[in-house]
Amino acid sequence: MIHLNNAGSALPAPGVLEVVRSYLEEEARVGGYELADRSAPAIEQAYRDIAGLVGARPRNIAVVESATEGFARALDAFDFSPGDLVLTTRNDYVSNQLAFLSLARRRGVEVAHLAERPEGGADPDDLERRIRARRPVLVSATHVPTSSGLVQPVAEIGSVCRAHDVPYLVDACQSVGQMPVDVGSIGCDFLCATGRKFLRGPRGTGFLFVADRMLEGDRHPLLPDLRGATWTEAGAFELAPDARRFEYWERSYALLLGLGAAAAHASSTGLEEIARVARSHADRLREALAETDGVQVLDRGPELCAIVTARVGEWEAQALVEVLRERGVNTSAVSADSARLDFDARGVRSALRLSPHFTTTAEEVDRAIAILRDAVSTAA
Repeated sequence: MIHLNNAGSALPAPGVLEVVRSYLEEEARVGGYELADRSAPAIEQAYRDIAGLVGARPRNIAVVESATEGFARALDAFDFSPGDLVLTTRNDYVSNQLAFLSLARRRGVEVAHLAERPEGGADPDDLERRIRARRPVLVSATHVPTSSGLVQPVAEIGSVCRAHDVPYLVDACQSVGQMPVDVGSIGCDFLCATGRKFLRGPRGTGFLFVADRMLEGDRHPLLPDLRGATWTEAGAFELAPDARRFEYWERSYALLLGLGAAAAHASSTGLEEIARVARSHADRLREALAETDGVQVLDRGPELCAIVTARVGEWEAQALVEVLRERGVNTSAVSADSARLDFDARGVRSALRLSPHFTTTAEEVDRAIAILRDAVSTAA
């Protein structure tokens, strides 16, 4: 089996499965509350490992169930009112776009999308112009969209936001674990990520970074629970002093420790090296696909990563995914309803997505190319 679906759900990093399994087995023997208390040092180490992955401190990390949940809790820290402006990009993750559309429908928020540079990717100069014309309540960007290998200029966007003191939210779901990500360099106030993709952690895990200025500014979810706040008297509560105000009390500590193990493994391996190897595999895939009859590589932008998307003749991408899976190659499909602004403008109905990792070998890449070409030619 050749796994080229790391942008969907990667195979777990060494140690992750063992950590999760052993915790669950011990929990079954001694009890959930009791083991959580006993495991407090390991749990705090997991927070340190997750924080270190993005250049943060543990106090700025909330562990959640997914990047989307983290994104939603960050949005929940804003009291949106009718007429508020949110600026985002044309290549945001679909769930983020749906959240903005819902805010527009229910709260009267205005959502606008930044112009793109001719070579692809959001234009920070357009952001500068828009902020000067009308101050947004929030700027949001997806570091790497789910629908292509584009790497957005999140640090340039962050520089503009800092200059104008505008809150900035980054979705790093596809970039954390694939390449170096540093919240200080990006200049974001919130950053969310998942465990199951390139980070190679358990499904059902993610985290949210919350900058000090958001914590000190009393930002918090509308509906905290006893994890995020203390009921100090009958008519009052006090927020947790750190990002754990964005967490809920109930969680799987087994999965949290698995996420910490994945973060530690990625850091010890080296994100620069991970990015170098994974991108070299993606470059090889793009080159081979571009040389294959009937295949159009869709990735564009000044910087591309280890996600490769292509339109393959008249194939519906999901049908091709199933054919490749039967032949031992895991890929995934991206449909137009996941990338309306990008795909609709280019007349794309669906795309095949291949996402190698640093664990992928060059021989696997070449075999996958041969299998794909054979599948396409046979069907034709």
